[in-house]
Amino acid sequence: MASVFSRIIAGELPARFVYEDERCVAFLSIAPLRDGHVLVVPREAVDHWLDLDDDLLAHLMAVSKTIGGALDRVYRPTKVGMMLAGLEVPHVHVHLVPIDSMGDMSFQQADTDPDPDVLDRVAADIRGALSDA
Repeated sequence: MASVFSRIIAGELPARFVYEDERCVAFLSIAPLRDGHVLVVPREAVDHWLDLDDDLLAHLMAVSKTIGGALDRVYRPTKVGMMLAGLEVPHVHVHLVPIDSMGDMSFQQADTDPDPDVLDRVAADIRGALSDA
């Protein structure tokens, strides 16, 4: 059975994409921890990051760094947090979140009903920062 991320990548489910290439995509979380919460996901459905081939892992990290730089320019946080948890969806994904404290990375404070207009603005801001880089 395809994961929700495989279905998003295939265009079966909507997402607010901020980046795409032949090996991975990046889109906004539907339950953001903070504005700018992006998921970087390989197109290949791999459940555990330890099972990624070295080249794909390196590519995900390079893309995450590029997007993290865009998040830093847009939000000016103390740091851009990165997490590979992977318990909620069986498909590798890197969480990137602009943070000012460790509490900003807590899934307990996820916004499970974000404003679509805010998400659209956030996606546009991130895409703009990526194209300016």
